[in-house]
Amino acid sequence: MNIRSLFGIFALIFYIAGCGESDKTPVDEITTSSWEVIQTQIFKANCVVCHSDGTSFARQSDLILTKDAAYNNLIDRAPKNAAAAADGLMLLETKGLESLYTSFLWEKINASDQEHFYEDHAEYGEMMPLGLPSLTNGELEYIRKWIIAGAPEVGLVADETLLDDSTRFETPNDNFEALLQPESGVQLHLGPFEVQPNFERELFEFQVLGNTQDLFVKRIEITMRKGSHHFIFYDFEPGTSLPTANEIRDVRDENNRYIISTLEKMTKHVFVFGTQLRNTDYTYPEGVALRVPAGKGFDLNAHYANYSDEIVTGELYINLNTIDQSEVQHLAQKLFLSEQDFALPPQQESSVTANYTFNEKRTIFMLTSHAHQHMKEFRISIIGGPKDGQLVYFTNDWEHPVLLEYDPPIVLNPGEGLRGDALYYNDTDNTLRFGLLSVEEMMIIFGSYYTD
Repeated sequence: MNIRSLFGIFALIFYIAGCGESDKTPVDEITTSSWEVIQTQIFKANCVVCHSDGTSFARQSDLILTKDAAYNNLIDRAPKNAAAAADGLMLLETKGLESLYTSFLWEKINASDQEHFYEDHAEYGEMMPLGLPSLTNGELEYIRKWIIAGAPEVGLVADETLLDDSTRFETPNDNFEALLQPESGVQLHLGPFEVQPNFERELFEFQVLGNTQDLFVKRIEITMRKGSHHFIFYDFEPGTSLPTANEIRDVRDENNRYIISTLEKMTKHVFVFGTQLRNTDYTYPEGVALRVPAGKGFDLNAHYANYSDEIVTGELYINLNTIDQSEVQHLAQKLFLSEQDFALPPQQESSVTANYTFNEKRTIFMLTSHAHQHMKEFRISIIGGPKDGQLVYFTNDWEHPVLLEYDPPIVLNPGEGLRGDALYYNDTDNTLRFGLLSVEEMMIIFGSYYTD
């Protein structure tokens, strides 16, 4: 029996022993703050049994979550976990959106981020609650909204109906498996292909969908073998001579030299959708869908980084799930904002800022970012209008940047726009510029919006 299972048994015993009448919230109790909802409806049922004064778990973590102590124990305190503290995390910060990525509490409970947590931060210990089911998706969303609002001790800042969602994140099978064919839509498959030892392989393959009528994509599912840096699928600018279908086109040859013919096609790309997560399941908002014209094909772009001494295999599946056109009120548009004119001096920290204004009203419902391994922080803020300067996106994880959905969406009027601010630390002896390899750098904002 491994130590994770053993701790789980202990936690379950404590949980059962602690579930008495005293743990029940009176039915007539009126909650006056979102923090009180979290304390009485989430922490009491899932956390307090272990994080109470005198328990070994409380001593080990130096964290008590009973009602009399929880808030002061969390806010602006360094975690006892040495690795998390060394990474600059606090147990819980009150800085709004960016606190999701600087708070150890969120790292420990965010079930959907398990792969990143265990692969990149194994020294952070176990995810919580230990030995029990993860928090429900509704509980996590409620806590997420509260943290984004500044984690206040008073005031209602999240909708309590979020707790009605009792579903839980299901951990994907660690073994790579093909996606099931969509009930309505198209499945694409790229690979398998080999990635040589100590080599980054980026490639394209143009695939025709075979659709004789327009498709309206509501949901995109993607699964990839381990080792992927990113996957993107592109359309082409009108009038472009399309590549030969089902033929792999590498970005570089075996001698690390760029292949000019591949680069020339890249200059004609139009971004459609992308991810840096091994498993992505994205659904467009109600009434919104991506239109795919009849006879369309997409250029599938996979980038694998193999830092081992063995050959690894790359492969992925994409499901484009469709709905009837009668269900569509808004057509999704693709946001692609890239800054390529920058230089990062060697052995120092530096930042890059880029402003983008729009000449029509845009309703943005999703944003994400893309950079490489020298990126430390990436922020996106609104410029212009009454919300000028408002932070709407933050990540400090270049490998797994968050795909942030907005409900309600961000509405930008003509003349307003977005500003990207990226902070880098160049630990090399060379000036870094825009480039395709992960040892070079990028600064890209991806997203989706509609205009009507």
